[in-house]
Amino acid sequence: MMFVPDEVWLVANYKETQLKDMRPGQPVEIRIDAYPDRKLTGHVESVQPGSGTAFSLLPAENATGNYVKVVQRVPVKIIVDNWPSDVPVGPGMSVVPWTKVR
Repeated sequence: MMFVPDEVWLVANYKETQLKDMRPGQPVEIRIDAYPDRKLTGHVESVQPGSGTAFSLLPAENATGNYVKVVQRVPVKIIVDNWPSDVPVGPGMSVVPWTKVR
């Protein structure tokens, strides 16, 4: 048996420098690469409290003496408001989210 939710969501990996004004509830415009003429709407559901690498199975360990600063990516969960039935998608497909933060 499997439980499959009816809700469709996206996980967008924003740069940590883009998160200053991002909050749950903000509107998101979504374009799917496979359907470039379709524009969907959604909203920010949550912002993960840490970078994706901090929660990975094998996080990268920087060697001692490595002082290169790398901007991390932070997963942001985006809920699609009304998913159209004529837009079939699957896990791993590419989308471009645009979030209005101000």
